[in-house]
Amino acid sequence: MNKLSALIIVHNEEKQLKDCLETISFADEIIVILDKCTDNSKKIAKKYTKNTFSGSWEIEGDRRNYGLKKCKNEWILEIDADERVPIMLKNEIFKIINTSKYDWHLIKVNNFLGSEVINYGWGAYFGKSAYSGLFRKNVKKWGKQRVHPKIVMNGKKGQDLKNKLNHFYCKSISDLIIKLDNYSTARAIDLKESKNSESLLKNIRRLFSRFWKCFFLRKGYKEKKVGFVIAVVASLYPLISYLKYKIELHD
Repeated sequence: MNKLSALIIVHNEEKQLKDCLETISFADEIIVILDKCTDNSKKIAKKYTKNTFSGSWEIEGDRRNYGLKKCKNEWILEIDADERVPIMLKNEIFKIINTSKYDWHLIKVNNFLGSEVINYGWGAYFGKSAYSGLFRKNVKKWGKQRVHPKIVMNGKKGQDLKNKLNHFYCKSISDLIIKLDNYSTARAIDLKESKNSESLLKNIRRLFSRFWKCFFLRKGYKEKKVGFVIAVVASLYPLISYLKYKIELHD
């Protein structure tokens, strides 16, 4: 039987962490990376694992790569504090790690807004339809960006898992707006450090292209008013990031 490491990255997640850890308690090893935590996250984590590591990282990719290096087992399940592994997904994960001839697999996701599953319209760094969450050690590497770093996967991709992860992404529309503010600030810093040459016109165009992608191509219209809000937020993200970079951070 192959063994599984579960990796979770945490920043002040005392309200979410216990429920997440409960659903990954089946893993042979749980690694918790505590990034600048000032709440009870460490105390909660220690009830489930001895493998807790505290630190301070400015780059999301750096802290995630640090966590991956701490995992000792052949297979790794990467998960966030606002995510849960239902029993059917747990059973499928066990089957995959003991039968797969491949190096990594996508896990499909149910994105929640409050208590409702929102199936359509997610995109542009808001919500996710699937992610590379189950993989062999040394297969996954995160990039240097602050928000949603680029990912490099080595080896062969296997089939997507059939059962979905539950992702409690936002509690409300207000929470979605807060994420827009936080993500755009982090993206603005990335733009400054990369000396990005993007133009205002290019980002204005993205308003329309991203709205079209989220609301029409990804069928956000099926979610009615909520789908419209998600499309607007997703389309505003690159423009607001650019304006913060040019107005607040530009030398």
